[in-house]
Amino acid sequence: MGDMVFNIVALGVLGAIAWHGLTYKDADGQRPFVHLLFGCIALLYAFRILFSDIFRVW
Repeated sequence: MGDMVFNIVALGVLGAIAWHGLTYKDADGQRPFVHLLFGCIALLYAFRILFSDIFRVW
């Protein structure tokens, strides 16, 4: 039970990091490369937790 709670919390945190990283724009309206990079990395880890630990797909 505790492991599932940890996975859900981690999924929420990684989802928030991915959302911020992929939707962030600076004052000029540009999307900084570092935000996109870490947003994509967080999204990949969130998908890994979702599909392997929660849904047990692979």
